[in-house]
Amino acid sequence: MAARRTRGPYPLGMRFWAVWVAWGLAAVAGARAQETEYRLDASGEWKRAEAAPRNADEAVIAKAREQLANDQPGKARRTLRDWIEANRKSESPLLPQAYVLRGDARTADRDEYEALYDYETVCIEYPGTEEFVKAVERELEIAIRYVNGYRRKFLGMRINAAADVGEELLVRVQERLPQSRVAERAGIELADYYYRNRELALASLAYDLFVQNFPRSRFADRARVQRIFAEIGRYKGPEYDGSGLADAKVLIQDYAQVNPINAQREGLTDALLSRLDESSAEQLLVRAKWYLRRNDPVSARATLRRLVAAYPRTLAAEAGMEILDKNEWTYAKAATTPMAPPPTPAPPAPGGAAAPGANRDGAR
Repeated sequence: MAARRTRGPYPLGMRFWAVWVAWGLAAVAGARAQETEYRLDASGEWKRAEAAPRNADEAVIAKAREQLANDQPGKARRTLRDWIEANRKSESPLLPQAYVLRGDARTADRDEYEALYDYETVCIEYPGTEEFVKAVERELEIAIRYVNGYRRKFLGMRINAAADVGEELLVRVQERLPQSRVAERAGIELADYYYRNRELALASLAYDLFVQNFPRSRFADRARVQRIFAEIGRYKGPEYDGSGLADAKVLIQDYAQVNPINAQREGLTDALLSRLDESSAEQLLVRAKWYLRRNDPVSARATLRRLVAAYPRTLAAEAGMEILDKNEWTYAKAATTPMAPPPTPAPPAPGGAAAPGANRDGAR
């Protein structure tokens, strides 16, 4: 039988398989030499991307990213913990990435409070890096959860209130990235937090600062309206400070000129202004009665005159005029001329009582 034709040391078929195996091994070696990287796309999803070959430190960071993308935050934490401990005192440019990644791993592992330590490290020690912005954004996300009632862990259970931590973070975000979209969101969240918790003086201040810093924001109109209601809500009754009512009245008038349609929709109408006037008048009436109980008729008369002149159409003004009539005191003609001499009192009616309504027309 004729010998089998060969070319080289191996038969033709064996040479084919050897080339195929060699090509496969080379492909595997090339794949191993090229690390796999995961990156967040515009939709917030992790996407796999091939990157150039890395050194040992970059390979560790890539490994942690892959573990985090594969929903293995515990492994990612351990990977980054060992590397950070070994390189924390070095000048490695990968340290900011490592801290942010470990913070992300801790957050994914439902330990967001511990993650704040990593984000704060980046914010304090690496303010000029790209990761600085990422760290501030992560802190904003945690802050919003905290001020909306999310509790932090204690002994493995979420029992510790963390609203104060969230409040502090919202302030820091605005300080670290002023005039940014992140600061805008932090500002309105902080003002809303104060409003929900009935810290109305702080809420009014926060809404005012927000409108000043972001007058064109999509939240600006809501901030203006909420500030008005915060000022009204500060009024606790005629025995307490009523300066918020005067501020609210001015804010309503200004807002009605700028946005009359929304003012009507929100109920910022003349009816609300009338109620505010009634509350302010009632406060003056209560103050005048207090002066009377303290045997201070001079202060009582001055307060009643102010009441009648400033709020003549209110029920409190009607009661104030009755007190003025009863004590034979004259009415003030205008609130802007308190130093003008009072008009001559009307002659008393038979029996010594002042003539009812004698000076009302003049006062009005």
